[in-house]
Amino acid sequence: MPTPVHTDDAPAAIGPYSQAVSSGGFVFTAGQIALDPASGQVVAGGVAEQTDRALRNITAILKAAGCDLSRVVKTTVFLVDMADFQAMNEVYARHFGEHRPARSTVAVSGLPRNVRVEIEAVARLGE
Repeated sequence: MPTPVHTDDAPAAIGPYSQAVSSGGFVFTAGQIALDPASGQVVAGGVAEQTDRALRNITAILKAAGCDLSRVVKTTVFLVDMADFQAMNEVYARHFGEHRPARSTVAVSGLPRNVRVEIEAVARLGE
């Protein structure tokens, strides 16, 4: 049975879903956008600032589940404009360092709150 994961250090779910669930030795995050957990507002700036906030939200959720970015095995990045790929990728690389999980990057026609990027992750629990 999946176990919901929640932390006040990431934005509360804005719909009928969990920030993440753990199941079968993995944690699956919901897509994270650039919402500041304290204010509930989209952070100022462009795709770089939004990518940073989304990944900080994922980091907080993973910590609540008992793991961190080094345990991520797969991410999916949703971009409104592929012209933002390089800026997103630079911030993404800083967060993950030498760790290189599998990743898909998909262009989409729109995202919640008119953000430029949304990111979801799957991480392994344990060891």
